[in-house]
Amino acid sequence: MEMTLVQKIAIWALPVLLAITVHEAAHGFAARLLGDRTAQMLGRLSLNPLRHVDPVGTIVVPALLLMLGGFLFGWAKPVPVNARNFKNPRRDMALVAAAGPVSNLLMAVVWGLLLKFSLGVPQSDWIWTSLRLMSSAGIMINLILAVLNLLPLPPLDGGRVLSGVVPEATARSLDRIEPYGMLIIVALLATGVLGALMAYPLNWAQSMLVALIGL
Repeated sequence: MEMTLVQKIAIWALPVLLAITVHEAAHGFAARLLGDRTAQMLGRLSLNPLRHVDPVGTIVVPALLLMLGGFLFGWAKPVPVNARNFKNPRRDMALVAAAGPVSNLLMAVVWGLLLKFSLGVPQSDWIWTSLRLMSSAGIMINLILAVLNLLPLPPLDGGRVLSGVVPEATARSLDRIEPYGMLIIVALLATGVLGALMAYPLNWAQSMLVALIGL
């Protein structure tokens, strides 16, 4: 039976909030471990969603995409990081950037374990049915965010990781793309190119998760 919009929001709201919140908090925790306290001083070293929510990127855009049945993604307020506090700024910025997608992959595993657990109980119980649907949503949104953010385009995390490993001259060229990065992403989304780019790595990630958990 097809779910109503209210049911979809009820199923997806918590996974989306957790995925985006933990992603941003992971950047802050990684930065703190590497010597930068900026996020901590500004109160962003937190798992409280209200500290990270961007009204448009965390609420409006995911809700509209969910309503339209399209490719689901969103974003939160970026966690502030001051690279001057790092011992090795280029390397450490790459590590901080990588922390976000890694957190999403770990959350996908947790949701996968919850899904496996929920499949072992009676299907008629609405509580476990809801958990099963929410777990499936949690797997999907976290894998989408991980794959999306690993694309090598600034300001996505993959672009920052790439900037940290290529020669400095190439990194400076990549950095010049950053002001236009979100416009490029929106254009790729609107034309369907983004979905096509992500299809194979997303399917591969799902297959690896299924094999890892034994679903």
